[in-house]
Amino acid sequence: MTLSKLIELANGSGGTLYLMCLLLLVAFTVIIERSRYLSKMQQGGDELIDLLHANASVTSDALQRALIKHTKLPHVSLFEASLIEPAEATRDNCAGHLEEAVMHEVPTLDRSLWVLDTVITLAPLLGLFGTIIGMFGAFSVLGDVQNGASQVTGGIAEALIATASGLLIAMIGLVFFNWLNTKVRMIVHQMETIKLMLLNRRFGTQTTAGVHRSLKAV
Repeated sequence: MTLSKLIELANGSGGTLYLMCLLLLVAFTVIIERSRYLSKMQQGGDELIDLLHANASVTSDALQRALIKHTKLPHVSLFEASLIEPAEATRDNCAGHLEEAVMHEVPTLDRSLWVLDTVITLAPLLGLFGTIIGMFGAFSVLGDVQNGASQVTGGIAEALIATASGLLIAMIGLVFFNWLNTKVRMIVHQMETIKLMLLNRRFGTQTTAGVHRSLKAV
């Protein structure tokens, strides 16, 4: 299919194919940017969790060097919140502050995903709209008795390209949208894991803390 033919089809769709090309460009921009960002965040989170497993102390040199290296990670806010907690803080108070840090970072993880979600919804509707416009042109030749049937058939086939393009954009966007959402959930799970590890290193496990409270009561 030549470039002139593509331009003709785009013009026949009322310009909706041009809009869908713009939607595809926007979708790929969001996909590439979020994929790079979230992959980097997830890789850094795995490194911090591994170091926290290997070091009993949050103030260990290896862990502190990693925190400096990954200063832009959302996970780092948990370590900062843990380190500024007063010595007399209870486990519940500390857990509340750490959860607050997690909730503060979540919006930065799924930023721009609403754009991809909009593209997924809008592309098929825009394709259908372009097909309807193309149909008007296809049926306008019915007055030609000799060539009317063949022209209508060809016009309908060309008009359906808009619908097919919209569905293709939506399918591509949906696959990456689900993949990026999975990455967001994995990073949030990493942060919840780090929160629990920090609490256990400072206050002990829930079972141990309960035993200590029982002994104090006795």
